[in-house]
Amino acid sequence: MSSQRTPQSIKVALLAGGKSGERTVSLSSGKSVEQALRSLGFEVVMLDPASKDDLKILLNESFDVAFLALHGKGGEDGTIQGFLETIGLPYTGSGVWASATAVNKITSKFFYREAGIPTPASMRLHDPQTSSEEIKEKVGLPCVVKAATEGSALGVYICNTEEEVKEAVEKVFTVDTSAFVETFVKGGEFTVGVLGSDVPEALPVIKIIPVNEFYDYESKYATGGSQHICPAPLSEEDTKRAQELALKAHQVLGCRGVSRTDLLQDETGKFWVLETNTLPGMTATSLLPDAAKVKGISFEQLCSDMIFDALLENQAPAE
Repeated sequence: MSSQRTPQSIKVALLAGGKSGERTVSLSSGKSVEQALRSLGFEVVMLDPASKDDLKILLNESFDVAFLALHGKGGEDGTIQGFLETIGLPYTGSGVWASATAVNKITSKFFYREAGIPTPASMRLHDPQTSSEEIKEKVGLPCVVKAATEGSALGVYICNTEEEVKEAVEKVFTVDTSAFVETFVKGGEFTVGVLGSDVPEALPVIKIIPVNEFYDYESKYATGGSQHICPAPLSEEDTKRAQELALKAHQVLGCRGVSRTDLLQDETGKFWVLETNTLPGMTATSLLPDAAKVKGISFEQLCSDMIFDALLENQAPAE
């Protein structure tokens, strides 16, 4: 059984890099995870899915589990998960369906609404020529224009005028095949990590104070780009509500192992769920490790727990 195994007996394929716009962040996550796992005694081979030679190693060598430190397209959209399912290698994080569903802001919104999770009004754009007037009628101004399937706030624009909407839509279609527009909610930014599969548990809530207008790519990954306050300065009731919403999002999307859900709290105190990340960042400035640390879980223990969760999830039932 995986629970009886020691780190020294486990060979890990650590996948980082890839071809997405978040490659640099992924490599940074990979280096942090590699150091943590090696310190515990795991045998670690770091591989880049963007390299055909590395993919051959993944296929030809014998590994016990894959640790996914990938972000963006090809990494958290079900693509690499499907590949690993095909070759029969257990991996950390959510499965194919949950990954593909969560990374698509349009699809995930559907499941949020079906489950009664409050989320801002939104619309999907297939045509870059969609009139800004039509967008204004459906979601209002100000609004947020996003790439439908990019993460780390890549291709995200806050628009106050129809002209800004038009420009943002044009820019988004240079990085994605569809755009996503939602009502702008003014308020505090929060995020809640969730750990576990069968009985998931919410981590302490983090309040995010970005240097820029919102929590964009620079705020997420640049040193000093944002301030994280954990536990967030919320009432007990609000803390519980934020954690409940994150747990509900994790479950309705079918996530396993780990997730991180981003929320806004408007001026009336109501929380709105924006999106759920199935492969949260694991860098020195990342949010999930911050919250885990407050709960008493070291970065090394977090990485180890993710591996054993993956092995347990893929463990064959006893005959």
